[in-house]
Amino acid sequence: MTLKDQITEDMKTAMRAKDSARLGTIRLLQAAMKQKEVDERVTLDDAAVVAIVDKLIKQRKDSIAAFTQAGRQDLADQEAAEIQVLQAYLPARLSVDEIAAEVRAIVAELGASGPGDMGKVMGAVKTRLAGKAEMAAVSAAVKAALGGTNS
Repeated sequence: MTLKDQITEDMKTAMRAKDSARLGTIRLLQAAMKQKEVDERVTLDDAAVVAIVDKLIKQRKDSIAAFTQAGRQDLADQEAAEIQVLQAYLPARLSVDEIAAEVRAIVAELGASGPGDMGKVMGAVKTRLAGKAEMAAVSAAVKAALGGTNS
């Protein structure tokens, strides 16, 4: 079963259970997926769905920061609940140590050294670790690896 099919089944289950919070979040996800399919005239595979889920989670995290700063804890809690629903569709994430090991391997493969090679390394890392790791952690690991090889 593809991730897209799993999301559809989960939506049906949420409808039957009358779980309105979960249903709303899944509908937002499906709308984002449908929008991408229509805009680009493609059928989404699991990797593309994971990218959309990642993007929605990042948006929710940004919203939580804004709502917390504005003193709207009720809205921040709602966004946090949506993140919990969305995270169920992400594959298992790599640990910080696993990310660092992957980054070091890619840096060695590319023969990269110094901050000037950051773009080249990030391009290779993004394709290899897409959906497996949060890109903020990956970026930090790349900076550390390139900074460490420069000293």
